[in-house]
Amino acid sequence: MDSILSYFPPFEGLLPKWLFLVSVISAANSVQAYISDSYAAQLYNARSADGRPYTNPLSSRTFGTWTFLSAVVRMTAAYNITTPVSYDLAAWSFGLALAHFVGEWLGFGTARLQGRFVSPLIVASGSLAWMLSQREAYLGA
Repeated sequence: MDSILSYFPPFEGLLPKWLFLVSVISAANSVQAYISDSYAAQLYNARSADGRPYTNPLSSRTFGTWTFLSAVVRMTAAYNITTPVSYDLAAWSFGLALAHFVGEWLGFGTARLQGRFVSPLIVASGSLAWMLSQREAYLGA
């Protein structure tokens, strides 16, 4: 067990470990998005008037790239949690994700508040709130 824990960020508190975990899950989601466009279709789960999903293979790969970039930013923050730029970029990544998903749900109507779509809303909003509330503890600012 110690050998597994040695890979986790060497900082006190759960936030760096959470960022590590979310980053690994995001990277796995990126792979899913590249392998099949059904992952994105399940996430952006609304349908057009003629019953077709709003997603296609290109939008799925674009989502996979965007998600992998978020994973890189969050992993960097997990191991550099006391560096303001890393911390702030990770917080921004959750804020942008939250704005994107809320926009797709309430603004563009490409997603419904059900199924796989609920998870990124919970992760983005919860992580953003957690990072904003712990900023002073990790950065002393």
